[in-house]
Amino acid sequence: QEQFVESGGGLVQTGGSLRLTCTASGSIFSIGAIGWYRQVTGAQRELVARITTFGMPIYSDSVEGRFTISSDNAKNTAYLQMDNLTPGDTAVYYCNLVPSFPAYWGQGTQVTVSS
Repeated sequence: QEQFVESGGGLVQTGGSLRLTCTASGSIFSIGAIGWYRQVTGAQRELVARITTFGMPIYSDSVEGRFTISSDNAKNTAYLQMDNLTPGDTAVYYCNLVPSFPAYWGQGTQVTVSS
């Protein structure tokens, strides 16, 4: 079954950085815009960044100026560079199309920011 696969999460201190990586087969990666979502236990999944098929990045207010989304279409890979992290960024991070397609959700990668 085709899915997105996320990696790169971990435990960092406030103010630290992480770079997340998302890969998928070419057949789903090229369908449309790619987004990074995050979910805290008990809350809805939140779209924090997306990149259009033309390479234009769009960010939620909560991460604007701290996160950078990019993609390498030749490698079917998207990235999320996260800088100046805060405990409020602690969540499981996922990637998917925008709008998301339920069957493509992967396992996500845990990001934990300590104070």
